[in-house]
Amino acid sequence: MKAVALNSSPKMQAGNTALILDPFLEGMREAGAEVDLFYTRRLKVNPCLGCLYCWLHEPGVCGLRDDMDILEPKLRAAELLVLATPLYMDGMTGSLKNILDRMATRAEPLFEMRDGRCRHPVRAWIRTKAIALVSSCGLWEMDNFDPLLNHLRAVCENFGVAFAGALLRPHGEAMRLLQEAGEVPGGILEAAREAGRQFGRGETIRREVQAAVSRELLPRDRYIEAVNRHLRERLAAAGYRPPGSPVH
Repeated sequence: MKAVALNSSPKMQAGNTALILDPFLEGMREAGAEVDLFYTRRLKVNPCLGCLYCWLHEPGVCGLRDDMDILEPKLRAAELLVLATPLYMDGMTGSLKNILDRMATRAEPLFEMRDGRCRHPVRAWIRTKAIALVSSCGLWEMDNFDPLLNHLRAVCENFGVAFAGALLRPHGEAMRLLQEAGEVPGGILEAAREAGRQFGRGETIRREVQAAVSRELLPRDRYIEAVNRHLRERLAAAGYRPPGSPVH
């Protein structure tokens, strides 16, 4: 199966999102998927203008010329799509949202009723069968991902493709801190790899595998203490003293 993966972390390979995405893509390749990975930071994709060029002038083709021209042939050939993003303001990064908005070329103009909802039909040339999400956030609780999950599920419903599952890594900074301390979190990376194998075969990612990726690494109070200590050190190095800091 052909697949496209979009890593929209501005930190690219150095970000927490890549800690989960990399073994996931390894698993996909082990399962035989042909994966093209793109870092959205390296692409210049402008926002959709809502000009309706793709409906009124050249059906299915965007009127803007930018790096979406690089992505589009790969996206059109892909049966599987991986969207990877850190959690920014309760959602995806702006660079990934621009790409999704530009994929509106896949919609036909006229409305139809589908699954009890008013939707646009999708164009016949779409090959994408399923989408998987990989995301990390610095906040401790899992429900911080709910707005992003709801958005992606809606996108899948509107595109008529399956939502294959989500690898979500809450309190993601704990994973990096533990790795830097030489304490690689057991089972998480292998679970991400196994999730990739399942998705690479065109399967829905099993719930227990998704849960293994998201498992608790540190109790909430210990996590807050560890991250705050790390941030205070960085702030002090930058010469900044947060309000309420003790005066020495």
